[in-house]
Amino acid sequence: MCTNFTSLTVLERIITASNQQQKQVAILLDPDRLQSDEQIEKTVRIANDAGVDYLFVGGSLLVSTAFNHCIDTIKSNTEIPVVIFPGSPLQISDRADAILFLSLISGRNPEALIGHHVIAAPKLKALGVETLPTGYMLIDSGRQTTASYMSNTTPIPHDKADIAMSTAIAGEMLGLRLIYMDGGSGAQNTISAAMIRKVKAQLSVPLIVGGGIRTAAGAKEVLSAGADIIVVGNATEENPNFIYELASLTNAL
Repeated sequence: MCTNFTSLTVLERIITASNQQQKQVAILLDPDRLQSDEQIEKTVRIANDAGVDYLFVGGSLLVSTAFNHCIDTIKSNTEIPVVIFPGSPLQISDRADAILFLSLISGRNPEALIGHHVIAAPKLKALGVETLPTGYMLIDSGRQTTASYMSNTTPIPHDKADIAMSTAIAGEMLGLRLIYMDGGSGAQNTISAAMIRKVKAQLSVPLIVGGGIRTAAGAKEVLSAGADIIVVGNATEENPNFIYELASLTNAL
């Protein structure tokens, strides 16, 4: 059955696609790395042509002041839902369609677990931005990433699937509606298929996986292991045409 996704909220779109076993792809745009409107517009144009499902916007460390401008530029060139992937409580905007309300459940930093949320929640409520309650799990990718450094947390070891599984189960039991496993920006390795399978087997909420996905074969492995949504950033910045390969994969699986 074909679902009319345009009538759904972003969370409903994600859950419906997951329930129907439809794989999806999100392209991550970092305003610090895409510093011209031409770069943004080119990426968005390809995303439109390829049929990308979501455009995530954000970064672990934003030094650019063009966050809102980046979102405005994207929104003026696409109907694809734009979702903020925040690295701090400062990365909030009512220009986007939704925001990943990330609780870093893999770490033990209270600010990343709940502290930043207390600061951001009143503003988000006032702005009326759709929030996506998400259990965010950093997985060791072979080197320290900006996300682990800025969050002052230790990632779950790459080969400790049981810890990842237990953490994801706890996140779902706490009421989080999505689980996001991430190797971090610039990850050396993708999250292992074995870990993804073990986590997905115990979840009834959608699973998002990102970090280190640089090839079509790597993306296929992550999707086949159980990811409902894959998130790719660095590889599509280096080669925007890679977006076509990612989108065709999700259509084929």
